[in-house]
Amino acid sequence: MVVVTLQRAKCIGCNYCVELAPSQFQMSKKDGKSVLLHATDKKGFHTLKSPDDTIHEACEQAAKACPVNIITTKQL
Repeated sequence: MVVVTLQRAKCIGCNYCVELAPSQFQMSKKDGKSVLLHATDKKGFHTLKSPDDTIHEACEQAAKACPVNIITTKQL
């Protein structure tokens, strides 16, 4: 199980997450911020819980590349 969290309100729209993990992230055409696909929103924290462990590495790279450190990943 992989848990990915995005603090979308703090996103600056750099697009690194989309480049490194395009199957999990997308840029919004509405406001230019990152969207964590298939995530649930709770008080500004968008969380994706996936049983697919293969997404962990790409999401971890996206988290490390994020200049404002708003992406976290955990492998359970």
